[in-house]
Order: sequence, then C-alpha cells, then structure tokens
Amino acid sequence: MADRKGGKVAGDAATKQDKPSAEEGKGTPEKVAAEAAEAKAAETEAKPKAPRKRAPRKAATPKAEATAAEETGVGKEEAEAAEKAPAGQKTPAAKTRARETAEKKPRTRTRGKTEEPATPLTRPVVRAQAKYVRTSARKARLVCDHIRGKSVDEAFAILAHTSRAVSEDWRKLLQSAVANAEHNHELLGDDLRVASAHADEGPTLKRFRPRAMGRATRIRKRTSHLTITLTPKD
Repeated sequence: MADRKGGKVAGDAATKQDKPSAEEGKGTPEKVAAEAAEAKAAETEAKPKAPRKRAPRKAATPKAEATAAEETGVGKEEAEAAEKAPAGQKTPAAKTRARETAEKKPRTRTRGKTEEPATPLTRPVVRAQAKYVRTSARKARLVCDHIRGKSVDEAFAILAHTSRAVSEDWRKLLQSAVANAEHNHELLGDDLRVASAHADEGPTLKRFRPRAMGRATRIRKRTSHLTITLTPKD
C-alpha cells in the first residue's frame, strides 16, 4: 500500500508540473509583447492629433496673370503703379482708360444737365395719292416712268406733252402734292423734285356684253391707285 500510495503521490506531482498556473505564464515573451502593444495603443489614443499641415500655395503663373488682366482690364504693372501712386492721384494708364470710357459715352454732362447728341436733319417727304382712278395700272406706269426723278417744272412739261389720257390724272396729282408741300411743310414748289411715282392695281369692275347666238362675254373695267412723293432738291 505504501508503494502504491507513493506511486500515486509521485504521479500527482508529475501532473501538477505539466500544467503550469496562470501566474507562472506572466513572464513569457508573448505576454510581454501583447502588454506593450496595448500600452502603445492607449498612448496613441490619449495623445492629441497634430494639426494637418497645408501645402504651400503656388505662385500665380504668367498665364493666370494675363487671364486676370484681360478680365479686369488692369495689368500687373498698372496695379503696382496704382499702389505706389499717392492717394487721390491717377496713374497714366488710369487716365487713358477714363478718357476712352468718356469717348464711348454718347452723352456728356455739364452743370448737372444731360445734353442729347445732335440728331442729323432729315429731308421732309411730301406724299399725295389718288385712289380708284379709272385706268389700268399698266397704262399709268407708262406715264409715271417719265416723270420719276425729275424736278416739278420738268414733270409738268412732260405731262403736258404726253398724249395718253392718264397724264391728266398724273398732272392733277402732282399739283396736289405741290400744294401739300407748300401748305403743310412750308416748302417752295420750284425747289422740289419727284422722289417716287408708282401705280398700284385697284378693284376691277365686271361687266358683260351680249354676243351672237345668245352668248355673253366679260368686260373688265380696271382701276388703279396713283402715288407721288416729293422731296427737296440736293
């Protein structure tokens, strides 16, 4: 029994030596490395983050300066000259720019008033029209082509020696246009010329003529609108 007890005691002792306790494993290299990593992580979290450094700003390139000068109308040299100039004094470039701006403006101010630019004088145009004249527009155009661009005296002479019946209607219309110029625009008839003369078609009257064997043919009685405009001579 004693041997058996002794053997049992020895076996128990060997079993205890094979299974080390938790306190014995504290000094192992794996345990030390894990504790160091945890301590380092804790220090990193507790340490405040350093401010982020910004990259230095690049100087403006000549191309960018040229683009800015085109947009603003002020070059780099002009800007430096404006900074060096004393307060209240304009640089030569600024004076030139102000003069160009003043030339572009159509109005100028004097003593708080705005002066309107002088408008060019336009020649008056006198107009007279006769409607529903009992003649065709084609026949009327054959006469008005002769007086277009002529002076009033020449136009009266041409119409007086024209053998067509519509020339009398043109003569009356020309007299009406001269009267309008003298009465409404205070112009002299001798200083006027025929600027334009034209004939437009008016409404056509339809009539019928009886023919043989009970038939009827259409008759077209045409009308025209005559227009004359007068203007002073050059």
